[in-house]
Amino acid sequence: MATSPIRPTDDQARGLARSLIAGARHAALAALHPETGLPHVSRIALGQAPDGQPMTLISSLAAHTAALRANPACSLLVGEPPARGDPLAFPRLTLTATARFIDRATPGHDSLRRHYLATHPKAKLYADFADFSFVTFAVTAAALNGGFGKAYNLAPGDLT
Repeated sequence: MATSPIRPTDDQARGLARSLIAGARHAALAALHPETGLPHVSRIALGQAPDGQPMTLISSLAAHTAALRANPACSLLVGEPPARGDPLAFPRLTLTATARFIDRATPGHDSLRRHYLATHPKAKLYADFADFSFVTFAVTAAALNGGFGKAYNLAPGDLT
């Protein structure tokens, strides 16, 4: 009988997952392309909303925006290896989530904008362009690979 490679989630795994999210400046975003239905992956800037949810600021001109508007189910991959070493030996976290667009008229938009721009000051150049929207990602599940032999499944509550 095979033994599961998934370890029981512990405080160390929770802490590592939280640090990967908190330290992420960008992520790989996977969504389904609205015209083909095929997976589409792109790199996005990433931050955290005041409640800890991952968030981004994206343009309606981007293919991933159309994909998320058509189907908000998505995944994010965070965790970058250092410049040297085996990339598979370094931690990474896959978040399964639902994207939520925050329109300018949504209550809380202004405070979310201030929060994001405090951590992403260069975004001030384009944050108010008409084609840009904030998106928060409601995480439904997470898979942490902490390096070789360190795999964990996490629930949304493990990340806050």
